[in-house]
Amino acid sequence: MSFWRYLKDRKLVLVGWVVFVLLTAFVLWLSPGIGLDWGTVGYLALMEGVLLVIMLVYNYFSKRIWWQKLELKADQSAMQNYLTGARSDEEELQQTFINQVIREHQSMMQEIVAGQEEQKDYIDSWVHEIKVPLAASQLLLRSMEFDIPDDKYMMLENELGKIDGYVEQVLYYSRLDNFSKDYLIRDTSLKEVILPIIRSNANYFIQRNIRYEVVGEDQNVLTDGKWLGFILQQLLSNAIKYTPENGKVTITIEKKVKGVALTIADTGIGIPAEDLRRIFDKGFTGQNGRYSEMHSTGLGLYLARNLAHQLGLQLTAKSATGVGTQMQLYFPYLAYYQDKK
Repeated sequence: MSFWRYLKDRKLVLVGWVVFVLLTAFVLWLSPGIGLDWGTVGYLALMEGVLLVIMLVYNYFSKRIWWQKLELKADQSAMQNYLTGARSDEEELQQTFINQVIREHQSMMQEIVAGQEEQKDYIDSWVHEIKVPLAASQLLLRSMEFDIPDDKYMMLENELGKIDGYVEQVLYYSRLDNFSKDYLIRDTSLKEVILPIIRSNANYFIQRNIRYEVVGEDQNVLTDGKWLGFILQQLLSNAIKYTPENGKVTITIEKKVKGVALTIADTGIGIPAEDLRRIFDKGFTGQNGRYSEMHSTGLGLYLARNLAHQLGLQLTAKSATGVGTQMQLYFPYLAYYQDKK
């Protein structure tokens, strides 16, 4: 706190000093044996003013150390360390109050963290438990392949695939905060990640007569293949979902000066311009997800953007209504890795 701000907070003290000087002059004027000499009044006012300034300056510098502690605590992690060093009853009262707030905050945060950990453990357990009957249902469906009509079989397989996709979203969403504990960066072939994802979506390509093409030579990038596969699955499933029959999905791998770009482009319905800037927001479905037959959870692109950021990748989108959408993942080169090569 500056000295001028300190004086501003002491306005009543300054007003009291003026009142005291006027009261002194009034007492001198009322005294019968003492004549009112304005020179004497001015001299008293000067002495009292000097004394007041000395007291204010001393009080300011004695409190300044305490205020600096409070300012430093506000700039740092205020709720992690307790406040110490009170030298007066007033400072002791402030210190006690602040430390009580810190204790309550830490206790509350511990409860929240414990609750989140319990919730995460439950979700992880639920995901692994649900995968057992889901896998059993898929095996049972395959055993019935020749006993039911092909269209019914494909519909059931698609629905089971959707359930599996939603379960994966829940699993990766629960792991988002603990990403740093579950990733392995290594030299990864992009086509080795892309092709299995395309094969897993073969039914959708066939049923809707959507063609796909992989353009460009394979490139190796430094990333985590598992998390990258989930990101590409979200992008590809969106491309298929919003591309009408007889459409096309093109996956392009392009080597650039400072990195590698992987683009998934479709000939779908496109994203309205007013929705494009919000498609990566959590829970945002937009006009396409709200009014089209293809329902959206609003989590796929949110997870894709967050995981891409965690991996050090850039995920961008371009789209035009009625023309299609392009989602691009950019893998920047690591300077030290390139130097070694």
